[in-house]
Amino acid sequence: MYLFRLLSALATIALVTADCECGYRARNSTRHDEEWMFTEALETDFSGVHDLSENTNWIRQGFNVSAEDGRGGFGKSFKPSNVEARPASAGSIDGNANDAGVSLRVSSTIEDNLVLSAELDSSRLDLHWGSYRASMKLPQIPGTCAAFFWYFNDTQEIDMEFLSAHFDRTNNIYPLSLVVQSRQSKKAGYDATKTGTYRRVNLTFDPTVDFHEYRIDYLPGKVAFYADSQLLAVMQGDEMPTVGGHMILQHWSNGNPLWSGGPPKSDSLMIVRYVKAYFNSSDPDHLKDQMAACHNEGMALKDTCLIPDGTAGDAVSGGKFFLKTTDATIKETENSDNNRSDRERGGATSSRAGGITQCGFALAMVLFLLEA
Repeated sequence: MYLFRLLSALATIALVTADCECGYRARNSTRHDEEWMFTEALETDFSGVHDLSENTNWIRQGFNVSAEDGRGGFGKSFKPSNVEARPASAGSIDGNANDAGVSLRVSSTIEDNLVLSAELDSSRLDLHWGSYRASMKLPQIPGTCAAFFWYFNDTQEIDMEFLSAHFDRTNNIYPLSLVVQSRQSKKAGYDATKTGTYRRVNLTFDPTVDFHEYRIDYLPGKVAFYADSQLLAVMQGDEMPTVGGHMILQHWSNGNPLWSGGPPKSDSLMIVRYVKAYFNSSDPDHLKDQMAACHNEGMALKDTCLIPDGTAGDAVSGGKFFLKTTDATIKETENSDNNRSDRERGGATSSRAGGITQCGFALAMVLFLLEA
């Protein structure tokens, strides 16, 4: 018997194929005996992106963080120009023709005591329960922090962070920091290592050699982390997030020897081939749309699509895409969220102020059983 969890009945977006009219099913990649239903999808194949200036799906960020606020030897200056489209048709990225995607650059050049860094955010702020996946190739150059995470505010945040200074190829050590910032981490000065919501795991592969899929499953009371569909860790309990937020891709350095290290001695690239998100919206208006889209058929399984487990091969090739998309382009925002004194967003320790205004919405969770 399979347990299907319908985590709120909310809308699909216009580009969903007819076969997936009532949503997407993500499964526990370890046991395959548990599935969750999500009603929306956001997929971007960055290897086909040519223009980073005209789309509403992603926003290049521009803002500064002082050395004091970021607790580093240097400040950080996030530059839209450090987020670059590198489509497959354009050839190589720094000599490697297989590195098509969007690159997030940390520059070796220091300007006004600021390290030039990069951040790319999803424009949608209503990403609630869901399965969030990114194919990434990590930087080889020591001295940066590369991150993929989900964010609402300083106490509701889910991070996967890679510190290139800690990679040890001689001993095959490639640590990955998994962090859930919570009320407890706030009490600990945003040091999640002093709470039960921090894990440091070692990857079984070199993440700088090729693309791999990194995945966050954000569920009620539980967060699961995966690499190439292999379970890395599960965190659960009352400290898990409960609201909608957005996705962030980030690459930075500030010289803090306890975290990012650096700055890098030469320009460092984090490359993202794709992002795939299957989720429920925290926007109540989507509920009405979803009911109409499913023709009041009770979310029939025949109108849903099973999301395949992402493999290392899929991370390189792109794998399965459900949406009929055209060339995705990206907007840029200078000095967005000016109320935030430090948008470092991530790290076992963080010090940030302010937050993103988000409509809170209590979502119904419907459970139903289906005989195998």
